[in-house]
Amino acid sequence: MKQPKQEITGYRTKDGSTIRELMHPDHHPVKNQSLAEATIEPGSTTRLHRHLETEEIYHVTAGEGVMILGQERFSVAPGDSIPIPPGTAHAIHNSGDRVLRILCCCAPAYRHEDTELL
Repeated sequence: MKQPKQEITGYRTKDGSTIRELMHPDHHPVKNQSLAEATIEPGSTTRLHRHLETEEIYHVTAGEGVMILGQERFSVAPGDSIPIPPGTAHAIHNSGDRVLRILCCCAPAYRHEDTELL
């Protein structure tokens, strides 16, 4: 199976980012994880949130930002990967002048019900 990105409709998540589910068990032949591309507009910050069950990995593909992970704050740029353990508060700010793009891998797969806004 192949899923062309241009055929996927994006939607807004609870944290305020726009997501395209590149692979998700609700729509694709995967069972234990999901892969999405998040976009955050220049000057925008996602809402601080956590996932009680889901482990995430963010991989920055374009733009630049500031990651908030628990009590830490640090700059991120293309090529950076950030592990986000379950239960860890996190948000990201687009500190650049172009769209920040992040691949988000979630295991188990992303669910709105597992997202708690803080």
